[in-house]
Amino acid sequence: MADDPDAGPGLRASDEDRERALQQLAAAAGDGRLTLEEYSGRADLALAARTHGDLARVLADLQAPARLPAEASAELTAILGNQTRRGRWRVPGRLTARSLLGDCHIELQDAVLTSPVTRIEASATLGSVTIFVPDGVAVRLSGSAVLGTHSSEVDDDSLPGAPVIEVQARAVLGSITVKRVTLTARLRSAFQDALERRLTRGDGQ
Repeated sequence: MADDPDAGPGLRASDEDRERALQQLAAAAGDGRLTLEEYSGRADLALAARTHGDLARVLADLQAPARLPAEASAELTAILGNQTRRGRWRVPGRLTARSLLGDCHIELQDAVLTSPVTRIEASATLGSVTIFVPDGVAVRLSGSAVLGTHSSEVDDDSLPGAPVIEVQARAVLGSITVKRVTLTARLRSAFQDALERRLTRGDGQ
């Protein structure tokens, strides 16, 4: 294993070694040391690792767990408008998202989780709630729909010990959707962030 003092960096890693590395990465994503996007990328590297040295490089800066203060529950509400949360932000263990004749977007790819299990209570009435997650995250969707829909477009390909996103949905003439982050969505988010920074500096003319 990468943290085994008796394992030389050139020794071949086993499936058990890779699984332990994945669990360490998941713990780092669960306590805020990694964003979900960072977790997904490093998990791919851990799965492809051939030696203990490869695993050590993936975990090198994660030896000391961060002790972040507990994050209070939060709420996003879109009424007759749009509400979006994206970029690097701290996600509480419990988040409420409500949409009434509006659109609520929650982007988690660059977010910092504060709990191994994040519970999102999403309700949409004549509106929509869309939640974007990166690869490798476990999504559990449940709830009800009355003349509406709730669905997940994310494949069940989560890694061992992966962070869990639980979505409790309630849709009335509306929709609640969990989607995988696409390249188009990443580019759009980056463009919007750059535009907002320009406007904040006052040089958006």
